[in-house]
Amino acid sequence: MPTLLLRLSGPMQSWGTTSRFDERDSQLEPSKSGVLGLICAALGRDRAEPVEDLARLKMGVRVDREGLLMRDYQTATGVMSAAGKVDMTRTVISPRYYLSDAAFLVGLEGGDRGFLEQIHGVLHTPVWPLALGRKSFPLGEPVWLKDGLRDETLRAALVAYPRIVAARKVHRDSPIRLILEHETVGAVRLDQPVAPFAQRRFGPRYVASESIHVPF
Repeated sequence: MPTLLLRLSGPMQSWGTTSRFDERDSQLEPSKSGVLGLICAALGRDRAEPVEDLARLKMGVRVDREGLLMRDYQTATGVMSAAGKVDMTRTVISPRYYLSDAAFLVGLEGGDRGFLEQIHGVLHTPVWPLALGRKSFPLGEPVWLKDGLRDETLRAALVAYPRIVAARKVHRDSPIRLILEHETVGAVRLDQPVAPFAQRRFGPRYVASESIHVPF
């Protein structure tokens, strides 16, 4: 079954899955909803359009360089109150978490090869600008990989592909994390789109982690 590989590398990334109210979280690796949202931007697909075809793809992530989890102090004025009215005199603190200097190799498996070829093409020439979880976090390197379309299973493609970035010196001889989507076992992530993105409805999915060695 073919697999499409993407490179997600940049100075700042944020992949929230449990954000509530004023605090914005970030997972330590890309969320499925975030990656599919990036692909929708490349396709020029409106937030109100269905995403079932993308949601059916199985996702895996190889963490070539762990990000440093950072916290940004932000405030917002003119926030809506519990009564549903905008109060221009009210200021709230809104912490925002993000990953600094991270690099991920993401794989998507499933569907027919033609569909993955279409996605591969638009990642090279996207309709809308691409970002790493938030519009304010631009790409450090292109998402598109020239040889990113592989005739391999998801795991095989992620294990075999060369590292996309050098590890930090302290981690040079350490194994790296591989996170693969699984049907029935593993940790739960609440980032599986079950409706158009405009509705902000996400269901659970399972992911299983392991450690692997990938030569430089």
